[in-house]
Amino acid sequence: MKLKHILYSTLLSVTLFSCSKDVFNEINTDPNRPDKVPTPSLLISAERQLVDALRSEAINYRGAQLFAQYFSQNIYTDQSRYQISASYSDGYWTATYKALNNLNEIIYLNENPQTQVEAQANGAGANTTQVAIVRVLKSFAFHSLTDVFGDIPYESYGNKDADFEALKQNPDILTPKYASQEKIYSDILNELKAAADTLAKYRTGNTFGASDIIYQGKNEKWLRFANSLRLRLGVRLLTKDKALATKHIEEALAGGVFTSNEDNAAFVYSTSSPYEAPLFRATVTANRKDFAVSHVLIDVLKGKRGPFAFKDPRLEIYARPNARNEYKGQPYGLPLAAGNLFPTDSISLPGEVISIANAKEVLQEYAEVEFLKAEYKGWEQTSYVKGVKASLERWGVAKGAADTYVAQLPPATKENILSQKYLALFGQGIESWSEIRRTGYPLFLVKKGEVIWSGTVEGKPVSYTFTPELVAEIPKRLVYPLAEQRTNKANYQSALSKQGDDVMSTKIWWNK
Repeated sequence: MKLKHILYSTLLSVTLFSCSKDVFNEINTDPNRPDKVPTPSLLISAERQLVDALRSEAINYRGAQLFAQYFSQNIYTDQSRYQISASYSDGYWTATYKALNNLNEIIYLNENPQTQVEAQANGAGANTTQVAIVRVLKSFAFHSLTDVFGDIPYESYGNKDADFEALKQNPDILTPKYASQEKIYSDILNELKAAADTLAKYRTGNTFGASDIIYQGKNEKWLRFANSLRLRLGVRLLTKDKALATKHIEEALAGGVFTSNEDNAAFVYSTSSPYEAPLFRATVTANRKDFAVSHVLIDVLKGKRGPFAFKDPRLEIYARPNARNEYKGQPYGLPLAAGNLFPTDSISLPGEVISIANAKEVLQEYAEVEFLKAEYKGWEQTSYVKGVKASLERWGVAKGAADTYVAQLPPATKENILSQKYLALFGQGIESWSEIRRTGYPLFLVKKGEVIWSGTVEGKPVSYTFTPELVAEIPKRLVYPLAEQRTNKANYQSALSKQGDDVMSTKIWWNK
């Protein structure tokens, strides 16, 4: 079987649908690529594609990081007010399904009798553990996709549900159905359980070796990631299906979740071109300064906004001082006419550790696990404090400063725990945006009609309020790619009939 590098629908022009299978295969074959790619090479490509998509300029920095009000635009302010181009959806959708196709190819090579022996070569490890790790990564990818869009084309390794048609080959399904988010979440939980059960049998082994950028092939780490991700999804479902959620949460905790920052699932980029981190490429390489740290986040870290009335030592890490050596946030959501009100040397840009070439992009971390445990236990104090300590440690805060900060924390409450979780998730735009939609916290985010800046412009007093466009509050989802409306119209329309209009104000299943 030839390696598939062309997506099922978003990468196909209308004319391709009328091609015969022979013609399609001829078009889909790159003469400069080998027919069989080693599975470690496929994995490193898939991991990079997945994280590139997750942290892309369009979906993360012009989308979720703005929705969460971590960043604010200081020149073109449209996206801060929710003017989101449909092309952002296209890029994220396409890139993530590319990664999923490569992950599925690893499964195929490990299960095809003609290739499964060869698939274990080059330090790749056992067929069973390769498949288990891929199931974890696929679960993460589909989980992120469905949190952005709602119902999506979905594929499962262990469930042959008729609605799960994505990524299908032999024969190819070029116009797959959209599965409901309810079904997707339930199946992802089962996929993670099955993967964790397999990895638990071989926890001391190594799979993929150095080609695995996230965990360097350590089965034990992948086991903990599977359980920690299962914990995340389980907590998200507590209000939708408490019995199912509780079952998976308890099993995940018993099976072993993250216990320190050494367990964090993170992809480390390179200092070599073109493999630098997305924010580095978007700002340093492109020499652009249009993303600044928002006044919301700066004020919270200074102790001037929100429930923590004292300085946060992460301030100097998340942001850079301006030309006056002050930390000053860009007012969030200014009208376009005021976009140039603050020169870039007057405001705080993202901190160096955030925007370096070899940045560490986290998929899930220990601090989040502790906050999830605190929530599950009824907003419990011990896990709350552990979560804050873990975040401070992860960001490199000195022990003395961390101890001083923790000693000032107010007691565990829903607001305090979710506000600290928000601070810990800085940089993980989609996950933070999802948590804001799920919980309604933190309460200190800017809302429609709130004054975001008052001052004097050209000798006259001016006051600007936050006036979002297209939707009145933080978007509930992104619209589907335009290509889906053209090439997969029937299934696209079927999804809308079940989920609701293809607009940003339509709530996805777990948020209803």
